[in-house]
Amino acid sequence: MKLGFIGFGEAAFELSVGLKQEGLEIIFAHDVMLDHPTFGPQIKGRAIQAQVELLASPEEVLDQVDVVMVAVPADKAYEVSELLKPHLKKGCIYVDVSASTPAVKQKINNTIQEKNAFFVDAAMLGPLPVYKHKVPISASGNGVDQLISLMTSYGMNITKVSENPGDASAVKLIRSIYMKGVAALCLELLEAAHELNVEELVLDSLSETLDSKSFKETMNRLVTGTSIHALRRSIELDGSIQMLETSNLNSVMSKAAKNKLEALARLNLKEKFKGQKPDHWLEVIKACKEDTIPSS
Repeated sequence: MKLGFIGFGEAAFELSVGLKQEGLEIIFAHDVMLDHPTFGPQIKGRAIQAQVELLASPEEVLDQVDVVMVAVPADKAYEVSELLKPHLKKGCIYVDVSASTPAVKQKINNTIQEKNAFFVDAAMLGPLPVYKHKVPISASGNGVDQLISLMTSYGMNITKVSENPGDASAVKLIRSIYMKGVAALCLELLEAAHELNVEELVLDSLSETLDSKSFKETMNRLVTGTSIHALRRSIELDGSIQMLETSNLNSVMSKAAKNKLEALARLNLKEKFKGQKPDHWLEVIKACKEDTIPSS
């Protein structure tokens, strides 16, 4: 089995290092920045370290491989698929690992299908420097079964989501709402805690609360409780915002959360649930959806 990469940045490098250790002998790659005065030497150095053969053009890579992993920036993914399309061999497995939207993945799939190649929308759900080729990957598209069959023996951790391209990317992007959002929220929290010299007290208190239950249990408690206490919690958060502004600290995340809570309070779910916290978060989501659908 011969593997190729179009784009040889961090993702392709880390995957290659791991796959080589697993015994995958032949890996080719091309990167548009290969001759760049600054980035070219870095790409070549990575290729030497990962024992990957760099080729001068994407056409040469596609001519050699059974599986091509396209690891380019999300805003370039569709454009690259159009450039690669004329050179795709029938039966080649085209794996897009970019963080593109489901709509873009579907467009790429349509492009690939015109060449009778297989398409895989691959979403990597963990840090590559930690997991390398064993990073959890959610995958969708008509080439997933073939990809799993080929790559599982090399230690890759690929889970099939569906045959529908875009579904895997939906998982990744929805997950990112939390992962990126909570990172920004933590920055706002830590800035305030450090400024007011209460970081250890705040972190110990949060740890006691968050470490006591699983993520799913905590999430369910927060969402169901907020459904009937949204107004009170938005008022409390307003106090947090005033405190931040008094200390000349950025409060953008707290303001966004307050806006979300105020919008929830306007749905008056407390009355809908008769003042009783629902058992499951899905009840809250369904109630929100019902109340935001315009009446005919």
